[in-house]
Amino acid sequence: MVDASPSRLNVANALTVARIVLVPFFAAALLVGDGDEVGWRLVAAGIFLVAAITDRIDGDIARRSNQVTDLGKLLDPIADKLLMGTALVLLSVLDELPWWVTVVVLVREIGITVMRFFLLRYLVLPASRGGKIKTVLQSFAIGLYLLPLDHLPDAVGIVAAVVMGAAVALTLVTGVDYVRTAVRVRRAGLRAAATTR
Repeated sequence: MVDASPSRLNVANALTVARIVLVPFFAAALLVGDGDEVGWRLVAAGIFLVAAITDRIDGDIARRSNQVTDLGKLLDPIADKLLMGTALVLLSVLDELPWWVTVVVLVREIGITVMRFFLLRYLVLPASRGGKIKTVLQSFAIGLYLLPLDHLPDAVGIVAAVVMGAAVALTLVTGVDYVRTAVRVRRAGLRAAATTR
């Protein structure tokens, strides 16, 4: 019988890997002149925007061309967290975002990623609808914070803070939802294992 599963070597997965490759270039651009160089801030924001857009494109391509793979389901959230995590940490290092925001988001993101690895024996846990909305909010908020806010109207900074607040709230809510799902999957797996003994 011929294996009909999609190849791991496909356009969608290549875009996900490209997103990971862009992260060090993004970080380097953001840190030029301790983050005070307006031109480089715009370059960093541009790289971040391109990387964030590939997140949407790779998923669409994978679904449209029936190239959804377990590797893609696993790499996609890792690429997201690497990009978001790098942006959050560097913005906090530059003293432009409170550290508590970065810590709350990263603890949730790393925790859910570790949980996904533990669940691999049962299933690959894809991003939920709420998780995808959370990612969009985080991307929008971080994109605003990456702009040279000192050279923009105060209203932009206020919008950035409000959107980031909403993103943090949704980050926590979806984190709880993922944990509930993980507990249900784990219990179902244990029950199934018990009945096959």
